[in-house]
Amino acid sequence: MHASLQMGQFSIIVDTIRQNKTLSFSLTLMIAFACIAASPETQADEGGASFWLPGQFGNLAATLTKPGLSLSLAYHHASTSTATGKNFEIGGRIETGVSARSHLLFLTPTYTFSDSVLGGQAAISITGTFGRNDVSADATLAGPNGNVLSRNDHTSLTGIGDLYPFGTIRWNAVDHNFMTYTMLGVPVGNYKVGHLTNLGINHWSVDIGGGYTYFNMQNGREFSVVAGFTRNFENHGTQYRNGNNLHLDWSASQFLSKNWHAGLVGYFYHQITGDSGSGALLGDFKSRVVGIGPQAGYQFTIGKREVHLNIRGYKEFDAQNRPEGWNAWLTLTIPIGSKLLVASQN
Repeated sequence: MHASLQMGQFSIIVDTIRQNKTLSFSLTLMIAFACIAASPETQADEGGASFWLPGQFGNLAATLTKPGLSLSLAYHHASTSTATGKNFEIGGRIETGVSARSHLLFLTPTYTFSDSVLGGQAAISITGTFGRNDVSADATLAGPNGNVLSRNDHTSLTGIGDLYPFGTIRWNAVDHNFMTYTMLGVPVGNYKVGHLTNLGINHWSVDIGGGYTYFNMQNGREFSVVAGFTRNFENHGTQYRNGNNLHLDWSASQFLSKNWHAGLVGYFYHQITGDSGSGALLGDFKSRVVGIGPQAGYQFTIGKREVHLNIRGYKEFDAQNRPEGWNAWLTLTIPIGSKLLVASQN
């Protein structure tokens, strides 16, 4: 998955000022996404879990990167729960009173091209996932109004998750930076129908979006926002298709020195079409969630290479028909093919 990091040296931004036609294209794209995000309708995902992991993008999300190869490691921890008596469909079963803890490691090699693409800078990456999920439920039901099949169910799973190919194009105009991206969800992770705990979601997904970063090198102030749209395909194991969704990640930070920054991050997540399929036993299950929290970043040197460390946390609220709790990201980015990586994804 993807989450931008801080940068300690800023010269690459002013070295790549783009023409007005590129700026106009990027502004048009961002306005279109803003209009989409204004939709008030919300729906849900199977099990209250989604392909898109909110909070993937952080500060300097749309700034240019140094050409070459880089490697990012990201650790994600989440602890969530639902209200007692609240039903969720997980793996083809109806569960009530669900709580979960996850420990996920994302490994992402990224290659940034030196040649211009559509007047901007292109990069490709692929993210692999390894981790552990622990899930418990107060009871397993036969259906939305069925008999109790079991009580106090608890399972855990350690294994691999799905793969996430990812591509971006970025543009820069002094303090203003723009980005478009496309991401796929390839269902290769551990998944079994009827299991309370899975690491994969067992269906294909595609996500497209755009982002903007304002960064003033003189005063060190930064603001980033990334909006996206996810289209989900059917989980053939459960005959369940998640509705499509909109999501938005944002960051506001202040660089305290060349090496340190601190600020706030947040996200909004809403679905815009209903769940469907014969396996959607709970019907049109509406949901949303909002998160906000602190962030901090530090750049240091190992040998002759600049390494970036970023930590951020989110407290969730206003969740409807979706597990609510808190989560944190710790991301380390290491340039391999170049000595300096200005901003990266995990």
